[in-house]
Amino acid sequence: MGIFSRMGDIINSNLNSMIDKAENPEKIARLIIQEMEDTLVEVRTDAARNIAERKELSRKVDAYKEKAEDWGKKAEIALTKEREDLARGALQAKQQAENMIAVVEQEIEILDDAVGKADADLSKLQTKLDEARAKHKSLMMRGSIAQNQIKMRSKMADYRVDDALARYERMERKVDELEAHVEAFDLGSGESLESQFAQLEADESIENELAALKASLRKPKPSKKATN
Repeated sequence: MGIFSRMGDIINSNLNSMIDKAENPEKIARLIIQEMEDTLVEVRTDAARNIAERKELSRKVDAYKEKAEDWGKKAEIALTKEREDLARGALQAKQQAENMIAVVEQEIEILDDAVGKADADLSKLQTKLDEARAKHKSLMMRGSIAQNQIKMRSKMADYRVDDALARYERMERKVDELEAHVEAFDLGSGESLESQFAQLEADESIENELAALKASLRKPKPSKKATN
């Protein structure tokens, strides 16, 4: 079973459980991200284990190669000493070492294939994880904005706001009335056109009377002898 099919089974199982419980999408998104992160850790751990095992198998291959070479030399020495029986045994040991080299190298190929697939899967999963994180962040931002808009609109629709505004308008009308009273006190304080002409006529009458008084004062008074 591949990494994505295994991870899909886990996620689908949990998602179906959450959907049955009517969980919200934000929690589902968080679950998906958590499952992907856990899978990344698991796959990296498996890949690290395979890499370590491959190194150990490589050391075994080197060791078996040394043994095969050593048994080959011993077989040559045995033949030079005319010990064909020992040479035959040394060649059998060499063949066994070479057989083990083939077995271990086959195991290394399997591990190399697993590590290669894990590397490709990790790259794909990391891309999917980055995409899921970005979408989750966008979802959280949209949710936060929507919640703020709901709060704002609920405040705007609150009857207390309308009541406060109505009270403000009543207060504004009262202030207008007070200002109107002040302006009413000033009405009539200015002189009309008729009053200004009447004032001119009154001033002219006074000037005429004053001139007559001055003229009468300038006339000489009659002497008493002339009267006698």
